[in-house]
Amino acid sequence: MIFATISTPHTPPRPALVSNGRVHPLPFADMRAVIQAGVDQIQISKESFALDEVKFHAPLHPTTLRDAYAFEQHVKTANQNRGRDVPEEWYKFPVFYFTNPNSIFGPEDIIPYPPYTSQLDFELEIAVVIGKAGINIKAENAPEYIFGYTIFNDWSARDIQREEMKVGLGPAKGKDFASSLGPVIVTPEALTDKSTGRPGVYDLVMTAKVNGVEMSRGNLKDIFWSFGEIITRASDTVELMPGDVIGSGTVGTGCLLELTKTQGPWLKEGDVVELEIERIGILKNTIGEKKE
Repeated sequence: MIFATISTPHTPPRPALVSNGRVHPLPFADMRAVIQAGVDQIQISKESFALDEVKFHAPLHPTTLRDAYAFEQHVKTANQNRGRDVPEEWYKFPVFYFTNPNSIFGPEDIIPYPPYTSQLDFELEIAVVIGKAGINIKAENAPEYIFGYTIFNDWSARDIQREEMKVGLGPAKGKDFASSLGPVIVTPEALTDKSTGRPGVYDLVMTAKVNGVEMSRGNLKDIFWSFGEIITRASDTVELMPGDVIGSGTVGTGCLLELTKTQGPWLKEGDVVELEIERIGILKNTIGEKKE
């Protein structure tokens, strides 16, 4: 199944099911309610709209938002750019940080350009949405807790991030101003034929374009730490809840930091960034005006 949050000129945002080129509103207050209710209990509305009749919003506002660091190619390149090897601890367990669940943007939204940065970057990621509560989840059981997958753009202010990380804590202001999710959430059942056999991992092509020019290309199957392993780590002595979102970290080549070896050029006002993941769609955003 494919889930989204949509609005029309005459209706406020509401959850919906996308099927056969039509959008069917669902009788729930928000997407977290859909997740909590469970797929089997959903009743499809008789009302429906064509795709071009609705506006897609971020499919949900996360309860919490974690972002992992799970693609080895990205980790190696990022560390090489800093003149060092990958820390040995990275190979011991999947790491992640918490970012801001209250600065969420959806498809076609304008992304604020923070006045404190001159090195604005995109990050091509995929994220899982947790569908039921769980604690101390084993990797092999993790798919039972995944409601679905969506595209995640972890916008970054690289110059601020670089300064923050020198302190040994962060990132914070280098990340907290914007995260994009969307355009839809695709449930695992719709991806069965793309399974790799690793918990939560599928063979899905991931690409990024800036102003129509392809900049990045990767695949979820290349992830070093599976989503099963990431969920195991995240749920260790901590209860994950419906509506929690966990990002994969940047796929190899999936940001300007990698592509330009930290030198830029970086994103500028008016740039259009399109992240595309096979079977999920395109998450498109425009960079807004930088206000000093």
